[in-house]
Amino acid sequence: MTSREHDAIEQAVAERVRFGLELMDPVFELILSHFRTEDLVIDRKGDDSPVTVADRGAEELLRKRIESRFPDDGILGEEYGEKLGREFRWILDPIDGTESFVRGVPLFGTLVGIEWTGRAVGGILALPALGEVIYAYSGHGAWVGRRKEALQPARVSDVSKWKDAMLCTTSASLFQDPTTFPTLVERSGKTRGWGDCYAYALVATGRAEVAIDPLMNIWDSAPLLPIIQEAGGQFTDWKGEATIAGGSAVATNGRFHQEVLGVLQGER
Repeated sequence: MTSREHDAIEQAVAERVRFGLELMDPVFELILSHFRTEDLVIDRKGDDSPVTVADRGAEELLRKRIESRFPDDGILGEEYGEKLGREFRWILDPIDGTESFVRGVPLFGTLVGIEWTGRAVGGILALPALGEVIYAYSGHGAWVGRRKEALQPARVSDVSKWKDAMLCTTSASLFQDPTTFPTLVERSGKTRGWGDCYAYALVATGRAEVAIDPLMNIWDSAPLLPIIQEAGGQFTDWKGEATIAGGSAVATNGRFHQEVLGVLQGER
């Protein structure tokens, strides 16, 4: 690849990330118009997970705006499947943490991942109820800020001792091996159930050191890999591969990654 081609791709990625950030205002407005409302209708999918008009409406909004601006791009969304495209693909999770959303807990998020020829190159993790946005794209760092305020660099923590580390997971009940999670709890200094995408936001911004989930869909992971990497940390599946399609996830500040993977892979 020539330097001119590299610059053109980088510019195309940056353009898409900026556009994705612009979409967060209408997405926030739509989602929050349904948050903590008494008449919210909750449906159940085939796997018994909840879905609401806010999930569907937010994805419809994102898809419509993206298709209008970038008609040749592919789109994969949790609620409405896949539209094939050319080099770029947007991966959407309109509300990650719908269980939190329907219970009135503000720790849910909107996730937008951007792939170029199958490689995760950009991501947005937005927290509508908290008014916070984190984004990154390859080679340009990770950034965090509140709506309408100046963004600041997002960096993982420099905590280097297990006894000082904060470990987060969405649900301890999802760990198939009954000894894995207790072993991690015993080794880490603190454990909290701040799960879904919020846990990864905490790692990316230095407020936690480890986030772990046994079950992840590609739309759950798509923006997390570039965000965590650009923030100076590590994001892999439980096999240690830096992928958004591994079906599991572990994100760390980089200092505990191999130790965590060892526990997840059965070392005690």
